[in-house]
Amino acid sequence: MAIPPELEAQILRYFHAEKWRVGTIAAQLHVHHSAVSRVLAQAGLPPIGAIRRASAIDPYLPFILETLEQFPTLTASRLYGMVKERGYPGRPDHFRHLIALHRPRRKQEAYLRLRTLPGEQCQVDWAHFDYLPVGNARRPLMGFVMVLSWSRMIYLHFFLGAHLENFLRGHIGAYQAWQAVPRVHLYDNLKSAVLERRGAAIRFNPTLLSFAGHYRFEPRPVAVARGNEKGRVERAIRYIRDAFFAGRTFADLDDLNAQAETWMNGEAADRRCPEDPNLTIREAFALERPHLLPLPEQPYLTDEVVAVKIGKTPYARFDLNDYSVPHAYVQRQLTVSADLKQVRILNGQEVVANHPRSFDKGQQIEIPQHIENLAAQKHHASQHRGTYRLAQAVPQSQDLLKQAAERGQPLGRMIQELLGLLDRYGVAELTVGIQEALQRGVPHPHAVRLTLERRREARQLPPPIEINLPDHLQKRDSPVKPHSLTSYDQLAETADDTD
Repeated sequence: MAIPPELEAQILRYFHAEKWRVGTIAAQLHVHHSAVSRVLAQAGLPPIGAIRRASAIDPYLPFILETLEQFPTLTASRLYGMVKERGYPGRPDHFRHLIALHRPRRKQEAYLRLRTLPGEQCQVDWAHFDYLPVGNARRPLMGFVMVLSWSRMIYLHFFLGAHLENFLRGHIGAYQAWQAVPRVHLYDNLKSAVLERRGAAIRFNPTLLSFAGHYRFEPRPVAVARGNEKGRVERAIRYIRDAFFAGRTFADLDDLNAQAETWMNGEAADRRCPEDPNLTIREAFALERPHLLPLPEQPYLTDEVVAVKIGKTPYARFDLNDYSVPHAYVQRQLTVSADLKQVRILNGQEVVANHPRSFDKGQQIEIPQHIENLAAQKHHASQHRGTYRLAQAVPQSQDLLKQAAERGQPLGRMIQELLGLLDRYGVAELTVGIQEALQRGVPHPHAVRLTLERRREARQLPPPIEINLPDHLQKRDSPVKPHSLTSYDQLAETADDTD
């Protein structure tokens, strides 16, 4: 157990100043006597008046100390095995206690305070903020953080993933928010920036180098195991976790980013600047901005470009989902170009399909014309399409079809009837009808229809009318309001008076 620094100071003072014994200190401070002995041994001062008895470990101490000096993190169990081979007779639990007294304390490193000029440097890093469920998918919620080293101005934007394209999009978002570019970008050794590093030899990500050339800044990685060199962004991430993200609720990713933008331009910008406490972050940024680089005329393209192979079905697989293409492009190599809003599928320079992007998992995003053209050429395609439509609208329909197939019922006609009920009654009513048919053990569309009709009559609603029915059939199903016969009685009375 680690001894707090305050307790260590008390132990040393009682032992050396008050001349208390180890047992007295342990009893008064309510700690074990071995902990008191360990503190005294690690302090490097010999106990006053103590008579040290010979120990079985004494002959092995030179070997143990030499080994610990060379390998400070070597475990006591491994060290015990080494001295056991050399004839040590003691038990492992007592040996572990003795090693704790002799293990050298790690030297604490001192750091110089790093200072930068206005507009000279920014620090960049990712921060992981748990996971965000999107339909059937579970996406990592990553916060892109860029901090100006002099004014401490923060830029924060959340993405669903930390891949390179989102890394570059975060840069562009910061540049557009500040309308300027810092001269030096300081990175940790993350894969988006540094692909390989051996000593002073650094191999940057070529895409990042191209991006840096476009915006005319210098990418600079920090030294290995020197997190203090990018302490500004580390402190900014800790500040974001405590002051912004903790306890925050949001509807979706867009809502979270809108709240982050409001927080950046409000509370985060109104803090005091560490470089000059007389200024706020907002005021310090106004002084720093003229020293930053101007933006280029054209932004850097950050679309995700992926080559895809279209199989036997007219879909391109991209980012856990399938996007439809015209059936003429099956068994061909196409290119997907995607941003955060849309997915374009290209054949060379020709755009063959344009879809809204989905961050769900296992979805089929389709243009109806693509599937209709294929279904027109396939005799059995309608049944498969109907099954998929039913499964998407009412998942319980798959259990109904499975039970019907076990009883030998024709599935094609059953699917068409259920699709007709779906068009007439809607998803919610059909779900209730199918659930009741399953509970009654009658997997037939007639049972579903009876349930829907009973529920409609109970609510005194008119029969539903399909939109695509001919006019004479729609008029046939229209409700007819009976006419009052009072007018005929009045005519009869008038005729009697005349007679």
